[in-house]
Amino acid sequence: MSKDSLDSGGFDFSIIEKRLGVSRRVFLQYCTGVAASLGLSTKGAMAMAKAVAQPAKRPPVIWLHGQECTGPTESLLRSEQPSLEHLILDLISVDYHQTLDTGAGHQVEDIKKKSMAANKGKYLLVIEGAIPVKDNGVYCKIAGETMLELTHEAAEHAAAIVAFGSCASWGGVQSASPNPTGATGAPQVLKDKTVLTIPGCPPNPANFLGTVLYFVTYGKLPPIDDKARPKWAYGRLIHENCYRRPHFDAGRFATEFGDEGHKKGYCLYKMGCKGPETYNNCPSLEYNNIGGQVWPVGVGHPCFGCSEEGVGFEKPLFSLADVKTHTPPNAFPDIADREDSSGVSITAAAAAGAAVGVAIGATAVAASRLSKKDTTDENSEG
Repeated sequence: MSKDSLDSGGFDFSIIEKRLGVSRRVFLQYCTGVAASLGLSTKGAMAMAKAVAQPAKRPPVIWLHGQECTGPTESLLRSEQPSLEHLILDLISVDYHQTLDTGAGHQVEDIKKKSMAANKGKYLLVIEGAIPVKDNGVYCKIAGETMLELTHEAAEHAAAIVAFGSCASWGGVQSASPNPTGATGAPQVLKDKTVLTIPGCPPNPANFLGTVLYFVTYGKLPPIDDKARPKWAYGRLIHENCYRRPHFDAGRFATEFGDEGHKKGYCLYKMGCKGPETYNNCPSLEYNNIGGQVWPVGVGHPCFGCSEEGVGFEKPLFSLADVKTHTPPNAFPDIADREDSSGVSITAAAAAGAAVGVAIGATAVAASRLSKKDTTDENSEG
């Protein structure tokens, strides 16, 4: 056992190097990055590394498909850190997955039932796709059973349940009006269970992988918000972390594809970007570890709110978003290098917009300090 293969706790990283085919440095960088995204310390990163190194800790996974386009699985197929083969062979044990199963027919259905029976209270259930409930769920059947029946059966003894993608999280595009099949999300079907949701169309595979690694490490799902989404991934609006946000605050907007503002990378709010009302970490992680601004806003297209119930697939694509932070005036001067009829240049308008942003930020800080002072005064008086 070489000195380089050990951390301060005597952990043998050669295990990782043999199983995953990656160096100690690369593996630790990955675990540290995931841990940081989850809000964990370096101690959490080491706990994650040790958990992954123990094959016995790999949780069995039962993966069901309902009404969907298989986009979530397709996004995982393109994941690189770790790749899909490392995910299904080294981190989890995918015992049943209707898209990736090598077998077919009665063989795979028998394997699924045997796995669930042998691992009661231990397996992770992943649901991909909406679940139709109208007419007792007859609009989606697998092996002679409805998706509705299969979901209830698999959820009964699952250690944890994850709804992967918007369709599974809240119904997705299938649930849009008039919703003839009664397409519904897993949380609405499994009302007596805790169902962690990872919405998106498709969802970022990193959000699933981070959740799985947390489960592998601690034997439970990460903290969730009021919509059962992992807080580490869906705790902030896209608008808050978007690199076009400074343009929004300064009043610089693109108004149509190919105009001057669009060419200069200005804010896409006036083109219907739903980032101001959609919670996700798209600007931070982008997609598939490729880099280069690989997500809708990064390539010049407005966010259409695919991960937010009531926004994606329901609001018209180019309608203005309901801004959760402060809303800018809806009559900013057009993008131009000259002064407009009012005598206000675009530079002056930008400076004014920036000043408004600073004022709002200063007000928030002042209010926060006053609140803390009031609390301190109350405590000292008591």
